[in-house]
Amino acid sequence: MFGLQEYIVKTGHGSVSVAVIGDQDKPALITYPDLALNHMSCFQGLFYCPEAFSLLLHNFCIYHISPPGHELGAAVAGPDDPLLCVDDLADQIAEILDYFSLGAVMCLGVTAGAYILTLFAIKHSQRVMGLILVSPLCKAPSWTEWLCNKVMSNLLYICGICGLAKELLLMRYFSKEVRGSVDVPESEIVQSCRRFLGERQSPNVLRFLEAINGRPDITEGLRTLQCRSLIFVGENSPFHYEALHMTSKLDRRFSALVEVQACGSVITEEQPEAMLIPLEYFLMGYGFYKPSQFSVSPRSPLSPTSISPELFSPESMGLKLKPIKTRIQAEEV
Repeated sequence: MFGLQEYIVKTGHGSVSVAVIGDQDKPALITYPDLALNHMSCFQGLFYCPEAFSLLLHNFCIYHISPPGHELGAAVAGPDDPLLCVDDLADQIAEILDYFSLGAVMCLGVTAGAYILTLFAIKHSQRVMGLILVSPLCKAPSWTEWLCNKVMSNLLYICGICGLAKELLLMRYFSKEVRGSVDVPESEIVQSCRRFLGERQSPNVLRFLEAINGRPDITEGLRTLQCRSLIFVGENSPFHYEALHMTSKLDRRFSALVEVQACGSVITEEQPEAMLIPLEYFLMGYGFYKPSQFSVSPRSPLSPTSISPELFSPESMGLKLKPIKTRIQAEEV
C-alpha cells in the first residue's frame, strides 16, 4: 500500500527486511518495532490515522526495519545462524543507512525497538537527528522482566507461539481495558495483533527475545546523546517506570515526556491519536509541517483557531523542548 517497496538488505550480521514507503529524496524516518511485531502490527494504527499519515508522509520517506526474521513470510532461522546481541542489531541499522545512502535520520521505536534505536543513537550520534520513543527501555532487565522473559523463552522453544505465549505478549503490549475480560470482549486491535502473532516464526522471536533479555544498561550513554528526544509511555505499560527513569537521565533542555492514560506499551496501536499533537510540535522544531491542503482538525496545533500568540515562541515551537509531563485523557466512548 502507498507505494511500499520491500528490500532485503545484507549486513555483516545477516539479512534484514526493510519496507520503504514514500519519496526517497525526502528526509528519512526509520522505525523499529517491539518484540514479535513488525511494521504491520506495530505501526499500522499510527500510519492509518489520517493526520499522522499526512504529517509523516508529507515530510519523510519511511523505512520500516523489521527485527531479523520478523517480516511477513520470513523463513525459520537455521541452527547455524549466529545469535545476535543488541549491539549487532544496532550495527545492522548503520549498514542499512549506508545501503540507502542515508545521512542523519529521525527514529521511531517501540519498547525493544526503542532500545535498539537509542543504542544506535549512542553509538552513531551524528546519524540521528531525533528520537521518538514509545515505552522505551534503557536499563538491564529487572528480575521480574528477566524471569517473565525466561518463561516466554521456554514456551517459545517447547510450544512455539502457543496460546499462553500470545497472552504474555499481549499483556506486554496492551492495557487490560482493550484486552477484555470475562464480561468484555477483547478489542479489534488485540484480535488483529493475536492473528499477526500466529504468523510469526517462534525460533526467530526467541532469538530477538534472548538478545533483549541480555541487554546491558545504557543509562550512562544517554548523557552523550546530541539529539532531541520525545518519549511516550502508557500509564498502564509494564515499562512505565523504565520510561520515567530514562526521561530523568536525558538532557532536560532537549527531551519531553508524554504519558497517556488508560494505555499500555504499544501506543502506536492502542491510542495513536494521543501522539498527534506532541508529534506535530516536536517536528515543528525541525521545520517539518503538515501540508496546508490537508483538512486539519480543531485538535491540531496547526489549526489557526487553536494557536495562541504565545505558542509562536521558539521554545514552544520545539526549538528547545521543555521537560514536560503531559497526561492525555482517554476519549469517552
